[in-house]
Amino acid sequence: MTLTLAIPTLETERLIMRAPSEADLDADAAFFASDAARFVGGPLRRDETWRVVASLLGHWALRGYGYWSVDEKDTGAYVGRIGLWFPEGWPEPEIGWTLLNHATGKGYATEAALAARAHAYDVLGWETAISLIDLDNHASKAVAKRLGAQFEYHYEHPKFGTTEIWRHPAPGDLVNGGMEAYA
Repeated sequence: MTLTLAIPTLETERLIMRAPSEADLDADAAFFASDAARFVGGPLRRDETWRVVASLLGHWALRGYGYWSVDEKDTGAYVGRIGLWFPEGWPEPEIGWTLLNHATGKGYATEAALAARAHAYDVLGWETAISLIDLDNHASKAVAKRLGAQFEYHYEHPKFGTTEIWRHPAPGDLVNGGMEAYA
């Protein structure tokens, strides 16, 4: 028996946000074996990375939303995952991003996170969202700032230790759906 999940596909100017897939495993395993994965629970072995992909799909099944796998429109290249996250024990619903090493510095995290936030606010009816960011992850803090999020407080995560909570603007506080952050 195969479980079918209704995971919407979102498109931005340069990206396609689609359902996570086992086809992403090779690229994900390479990323999670690298030092860059230290900010998102790595490094991980390949079998542990497979479990991450399974948990992403499970989040969609349990919550009705989650992380999308993100591909470049022009090339079809997989560049990472961006989306909505609220597993058991998380402080609040989150907008998160993880880009593969070759995809950083191109504005993809900001572009896709704006689409994910619009989905959270406009489709799911969220009134607020956070991004939980490692103290030393300056690149993610820069993305949060571009999204209009502001540092709010330090949070003691049971696994990751002290992290920062960045609060996204509420739906009514956004101009042009928040797209001014990307312009």
